[in-house]
Amino acid sequence: MHREVERKFLLRQLPEALQQLRPVEIEQGYIAISEEGREVRLRAAEGRYWLTVKSDGSLTRQEYEIELSAGQFETLWPLAEGRRIRKSRFVLEKEGYHIEIDQYHQPLNGLLIAEVEFPSESAAHAYSPEPWMGKEVTHLNFLKNKKLLQFHSYQQLLTELDKNDTK
Repeated sequence: MHREVERKFLLRQLPEALQQLRPVEIEQGYIAISEEGREVRLRAAEGRYWLTVKSDGSLTRQEYEIELSAGQFETLWPLAEGRRIRKSRFVLEKEGYHIEIDQYHQPLNGLLIAEVEFPSESAAHAYSPEPWMGKEVTHLNFLKNKKLLQFHSYQQLLTELDKNDTK
């Protein structure tokens, strides 16, 4: 079991420092998403495969992860049909912080989200975002990966974001 503490930020564009890096291509699919917010996810990246169970939450969540063989992954992958996301991940280590920037592919082409990981909630609250980071979206439930499945375009997601800004 792993306790995940992270904050999320929208980006308008990739930071210049990342444009020379080679991203990790990720494909993930959801086998199950409960009404309480728990999720069971499959992920493939660079020839490695995982089954992950996550609790609900915004700043802090519990995460259980098991590495799978290629055969196990291929057996389970059809269960995620219609609930899959593809993205490119850039990883940046900056001033002791681990920052993952996800660039989403179709149908969410244009969506860029930075996730900053922390050892504790107090460290997360003390963090000052990088100047290139945009709006904080940590507490916006509809921007969790499992919820992104409901959007058929980046424009549709932006419309939902605008609605949220006016609340």
